[in-house]
Amino acid sequence: MNIKQTSRSICDKRVFIGLSGGVDSAVSAGLLKQQGYDVTGVFIKVWQPDFLPCSWRDERRDAMRVAIALNIPFLFFDFEKEYKKGVVDKMISEYKAGRTPNPDVLCNREIKFGAFWKKAKAMGADYIATGHYWSGEKNQSYFLWTLTPEDLSHTLFPVGNMEKSEVRKLAKKFNLPVSEKKDSQGVCFIGEVTMEEFLSHFIETKPGKVLDISGKVIGTHQGAVLYTIGERHGFDIEKKNPEAGAYYTVSKNLKANTITVSNSLQEISTLSPTKVSLTKVNWITEPKIPEVLAQIRYRGEKIPVTLALTSKKLTAEFPKPIRGLSLGQSIVFYVDLENNYSQCLGGAVMDKVLE
Repeated sequence: MNIKQTSRSICDKRVFIGLSGGVDSAVSAGLLKQQGYDVTGVFIKVWQPDFLPCSWRDERRDAMRVAIALNIPFLFFDFEKEYKKGVVDKMISEYKAGRTPNPDVLCNREIKFGAFWKKAKAMGADYIATGHYWSGEKNQSYFLWTLTPEDLSHTLFPVGNMEKSEVRKLAKKFNLPVSEKKDSQGVCFIGEVTMEEFLSHFIETKPGKVLDISGKVIGTHQGAVLYTIGERHGFDIEKKNPEAGAYYTVSKNLKANTITVSNSLQEISTLSPTKVSLTKVNWITEPKIPEVLAQIRYRGEKIPVTLALTSKKLTAEFPKPIRGLSLGQSIVFYVDLENNYSQCLGGAVMDKVLE
């Protein structure tokens, strides 16, 4: 099945839409009402750490203002416990194991298309809706690969195929109070702090050595568990040549608490993998051929990949070494269609590097 929304008989179908306080979900609610749906706005409260400023009340206020402007009912769902267990705890566990998870993917699976639908359905909803984009410049399908055909059968994406500029115009047309509001950035529960700073509150870390490819100590870092493959910030290089270029993390050893870095593209390419095993595979539409396009980071380029089933494990093989590939991250599969449209087929989590 295509993530692209299929046409449905509207009648008086009841839709619960997640109102985040942002413009995308606000316009989505306006479009649903315009199309004749019985729309209820829902603000979803998720977990936030005690050491960060509380921002959810401001977002809830904006969501309420949108509901008032559209004259639709407004509900408040508290999924703090579900979010902490299903997203935050899993994310921290993955980092402790040396992998780099996608919290937004976890949030979509566990909360926005999991707990939200379960509660909405129990309250009489026929559909849920979100302000996600599945095409264009803001394409968020990279974070939606865990959805199943069943999930899609009761989910609406009103702004899915629109451009942001069009959504902004509609926000003004609907006289929405958030029409000029800036887009949110980063992981919602972290706020303005870095992921490294956030993790330091939950994972015990200690400074360690930065090594070059030969194993020579060339600097220090704040804790190997905090670093992602391909990262070029957060560590100090001693006697660094200003003209040497940026250093990138190419590997890490949690047991020894060391990270290995390089500023040589040739070295980085030599150490980069061409084949990985996959886990948690989910198909929205299973491909008919083994060659598809793959995206290994949000807004990254789509690159050719060959899929194969080996010893009951799905593997992905790239035609050349992939720099910055981080285990624990999502790999999302696509096929190109007409009119520059790419269909999301599904995805998986990159589990192990294979020789």
